[in-house]
Amino acid sequence: MKSSSRLILCALPAFAAVLWLAGSHPHLAPGLAAVQAAGQDQAPPDQGPDPAAVNQAPDTSGQGASGPSYTTEAPPPPDENPDDANYAEQPTATANEAPPPLPDYAQPLSPGDGYIWTPGYWAWGPYGYYWVPGVWVEPPYDGALWTPGYWAFYSGRYRWYPGHWGFHIGFYGGINYGFGYVGFGYEGGYWRANHFFYNRIYNNINERRVHNVYSYHANVHVNDMHVTNNVRVNNNVRVNNNVRANNFVRPSYRGGPNGVQSHPQPSEGNAWREPTAPRMNTQVQHEQNYGAMRGQYASENHGRPAMTTESRPLRADRNVQPRQRGGGGRR
Repeated sequence: MKSSSRLILCALPAFAAVLWLAGSHPHLAPGLAAVQAAGQDQAPPDQGPDPAAVNQAPDTSGQGASGPSYTTEAPPPPDENPDDANYAEQPTATANEAPPPLPDYAQPLSPGDGYIWTPGYWAWGPYGYYWVPGVWVEPPYDGALWTPGYWAFYSGRYRWYPGHWGFHIGFYGGINYGFGYVGFGYEGGYWRANHFFYNRIYNNINERRVHNVYSYHANVHVNDMHVTNNVRVNNNVRVNNNVRANNFVRPSYRGGPNGVQSHPQPSEGNAWREPTAPRMNTQVQHEQNYGAMRGQYASENHGRPAMTTESRPLRADRNVQPRQRGGGGRR
C-alpha cells in the first residue's frame, strides 16, 4: 500500500511536467497536442444563432428550413427524378457507372477577401471519371453564393447537375463536400454589407489578407445524420474529413443503393425560384482543362487524383448576372 502511494506521488510531478512541455513545446508531444486540438474543435454548449443561416432562402412553407420536401413544378422528364428536374440545372453529363467516392484533401490558403471556395468534384470525360480540383473563385457579383453541382442516380443512370450562383444556397444532392458544404446550406461564411465573412472553423484562412473572420461550429441535421464539425485539423491545415458511410467511404452522388438519400428542403426550393446565374466561363474552362490530364482520371489514379486542389484562384466574369427563370423552371 505504501509503495503504491509513493508511486502515485512520484508520477504526479512527472505528469505535470509533460503538460507544461506540451503547452510550451507542442512539437514534443504531438499526441497530446492532437487531443487538445480535438477538444478545442468541440462545439460549445451555446454558440447563439448561426450567422450562416442567412445563406438559406426564407421559408414560405411554414415547415421550417429543413421540413418535408415539396414539388410544385410541372412533371419532370420521364428519365429524371422530380427532385433533380425541378431543383437543379439541366444535366450536362450522363454515365452508366457510379462516380468514385470523394477523396480527402487539404484546402489551399484563401487568396484574399471576397473569394468563395468551390469544392472539387468528379466529372465525366473521354476516359471515364476525372477529378476537377477545388478552387477559390472570385464570384461574378456581390452577394453571390455557390451551390455545388452533384451526381444523381435515377432510372439506371447517373446524371451530373452542374452548380450555379445565387443569393441563397440551393439543393446540391445532400452531398457533404466539406469546408462548410455539409449537405444542406453553407457553413463556410456569409455575406454582410457587400463583405464576405469567413468561418475559420471550415476554411484555411490567411488572416494577414482576410480580416472578416469568425468561428462557429455547425450544428445541423443532414440526411438524418447529426453534423457538428466536418473538418479535421492536421498541423493547422483544414482537411475535408466528412461524414462517412458504406464501409467508411464518402458518397459522391445521391440516390441508388449506395448513394446519399436526400430530398430538397423548402428553403432549397425557394432558393431555386430566386434569380440565379450559371457557371462562369472560367469555371467551365477549369473543368475542361483537367479533363485533358490523364493523372486526374480515376482509371489512372484509382480514386487518388494527381491534383486535388488548384492554388491559383479563378477570376470573376462580371458579365454573369442573376436572372429569373421563365415560370420558375430551368433556363
